[in-house]
Parts: sequence; C-alpha cells; structure tokens
Amino acid sequence: MDEAPFHPGEREAQARSGQFSRGAGIRSFMPDQHRTFFPLLPYLFVGGLDRDGWPIATVLSGESGFVQSPAPTRLRIAALPSADDPAAAALEMARPVGLLGLDFTTRRRNRANGIIAVRDGVGLSVEVSQSFGNCAKYIQTRIPTPIARSPEGVESLTGLDTAARTVIGAADTLFIASSSGAEGGLAAGVDISHRGGRPGFVRIDGDVLSIPDFTGNNYFNTLGNLLLEPRAALLFPDFATGDVIQLQGETEIVWSGPERESLSGSQRLWRFRVARAWRRERALPFRWSAAEPAPTTLETGTWQRERSAA
Repeated sequence: MDEAPFHPGEREAQARSGQFSRGAGIRSFMPDQHRTFFPLLPYLFVGGLDRDGWPIATVLSGESGFVQSPAPTRLRIAALPSADDPAAAALEMARPVGLLGLDFTTRRRNRANGIIAVRDGVGLSVEVSQSFGNCAKYIQTRIPTPIARSPEGVESLTGLDTAARTVIGAADTLFIASSSGAEGGLAAGVDISHRGGRPGFVRIDGDVLSIPDFTGNNYFNTLGNLLLEPRAALLFPDFATGDVIQLQGETEIVWSGPERESLSGSQRLWRFRVARAWRRERALPFRWSAAEPAPTTLETGTWQRERSAA
C-alpha cells in the first residue's frame, strides 16, 4: 500500500484547499471486496484519452457479470463501445483508462485506473495500477431494470442545444473524465469520477457550465488533474430516456470568492467551457426508478434556488 500515491497536481490541490490526505486507501491492486463488487454491476463508467490526448467519458453495459476480475490487478470487461461512440477510439490497447463502478441501488462505488492490456472482438482487459473506494456522498439511489432498447446513433452538436440544456439543467448526476497529462509521474493516468447534487446544481451560461465542488474524500484526484491538464470530459445520463450527453471542454477552477460562496455546501467550483458535444439517444438499456436523494445531497443548494433567495 502506498501512503502517498499522489501526483504534483493532487498535492497542489490539497495544499490550496488546506485539506490533506495520506491516501492510505489507494492501492496498486484490488482488494477482494472490490473484485467481487464489479461483477455485480450491469454498467460501468469509463474514461479514456482520444487520439488528440483529450479526455472522453462513456458508459458500457451488459448483464451483471460482464465485468470480472481474474486477478487482483486485472479486470476483464465483456463489452465494447459502439462504433459511433466518441469514446470508441480512446479505448485501444496500451492506452490509459479510468473505470468507475457505481451501484445506484446501494450508493457504493469503487474506482480502478490502469492501462488497456487487451482489446479483442468482445471486450477489454485492463491492467489495474490504482484502486480505491469512494464514499456514498451525493449519490442518488435509483433501481435499474434492464430493457430492450435499440440505440439510435450519435448526433454531433455545435454547442448545447435546447434539449441538451434541459437534460443538464435537470441533472442530479454527472461524470467527469480527467487526465494528469505528462506531468503526473508515477501516479499519472486517467480518472473518471462521479458528481452529484440537487437538480439544478449545474449552472448553465450559454456553453459554459459551473459545477460546485462539495466536500469529499480530500484526495482531489479530479481537481489535481485539472491543475495539470485543464481539458476534461463530461457525461450526463438522462435516466428518463436512456440518452446520454457527452461533452469535451476546457476547465477553470474557482478556489474562492463570492461566486463560490453563493451556493450552499460548495467548497469551491469549476467552470467547463464546451468545445465538443454529442447526444447518443437510447444508449442506456435500462428503465430507472425515481431518484431518492442522498442525505448529503439534501444539505446542498442549487443555483436557481440560491438566485431566487438572493
């Protein structure tokens, strides 16, 4: 176990926030409880780097058991992105990858980052170099029911259209893929992380999104990456329709000031300026139950509500 498995960006983010961690929960292998967790999932959130080195986020799905761990440092995923998924070219052999297993029914989540060792006709094998769990904060409980659903292809957007803004404005869940770039040293790689809040926790100003950073595990994996490499990617699932919105953009972190202080629960915030956008209709083959907010989510605010109270 490495007690300080952080790259320079993560250490800088911890210093700026005044919140430090030894990272004792970050391992170079998956413990047994993680290895038995991933096979329970019918979906897996994935972050990679496209051919321009830009992070991209997606979600893979299959019957429970489509993810297996044949060894403590290996995950086998019996699924591939569709050919029209903008992340398809990123998930190739010898490329870095970030994996997030999240069970919406229990709010349990575990991360595994590494390198794609094998890509064949039926899936991926990932050699895991970093494994750790995350707390259940800000995860809304939902129960998925698998359904037959035929994806209707991908639509490239020149920016956020009305339909995309509607999905994002109502979202209580998003995923961000980020990278430490070339400056991360031995702890370098790609990461994908969950962010959650009340519907309306993402502020939309044209093609710029403002996202609060609520208190977490003090690892600062995402913000540390953004300090080294401001390019990032977002994934917004639309649980009502099965559509997903995939975005690439440039980020800026706001560490302090009145804007950060205007939203209840926000420790800091980051802006995301959309550079590329896609909508993949019916990409998630599930029907979801109504969301039950996490107790920590109920302690936070939304931009719309805070503005109304001002």
